[in-house]
Amino acid sequence: MSKVIAIWGAPNSGKTTFATKLARSIYDEYQATVVVVYADNEVPTLPIIFPNYKKEDLCSVGVALAKTDIDRHEVVKQMVTIKDKQNFAFLGFTDGENKYTYPTFDATKVRSLYSVLSSLADYVIIDCTSSLKNPLSKVAVREADEVIRLSAPNLKSVSYLASQLPLYIDPMFRLEEHIQGICVTDADLYMPIDEAKAQLHDVRFTIPYSRAVKQQMLDGNLYEVVNDKKFNDKFKAIVEKVVA
Repeated sequence: MSKVIAIWGAPNSGKTTFATKLARSIYDEYQATVVVVYADNEVPTLPIIFPNYKKEDLCSVGVALAKTDIDRHEVVKQMVTIKDKQNFAFLGFTDGENKYTYPTFDATKVRSLYSVLSSLADYVIIDCTSSLKNPLSKVAVREADEVIRLSAPNLKSVSYLASQLPLYIDPMFRLEEHIQGICVTDADLYMPIDEAKAQLHDVRFTIPYSRAVKQQMLDGNLYEVVNDKKFNDKFKAIVEKVVA
């Protein structure tokens, strides 16, 4: 049975990096079929994750969402894959697209998309936008099997969540069930991690900063295994909690 995992949280809290690394870890550890959905249609993520791909090799989930009905074959056609990595795929918006490129889509169509993806993959990882006005993000946070909420250990992230969480107090968002994590996105050793934990409450994990992961993002191969034992050990423990 497929499992849908939504990654949500403050802006610049490492959501995209976390979602991509989580997907790769699940793919390797459990020999699972994994699909990653990058929800952002204002700053398309695929060109950032795959900067070395030709433009014509980056398809768009917007094409599938623009159809009258979500078609399984069309969804598969829009997936971006990695050479020699079977059963590992990515969906998102691509270079030059924005929220006005395709017709508006609603929650019903998003549910249909996620249903199709769940029939194709063991795990569907959704990299949500910080604003839940985005239907791909809103449906994911409301209905995913697991929601991981991220913050960076800085005042901006903590302030964002303090301001925005009350907007989602409706029980449909299940805020009390979210897994709160901290992602150290900066190399600054003096970031106030303990202070952030005290403000955020019930922090379940902290992901250490990794220079190697940062370099992967710059090199355009974030989806590959990283040579950083401390980071990998932390991630393996998180994956075990999420997958269980």
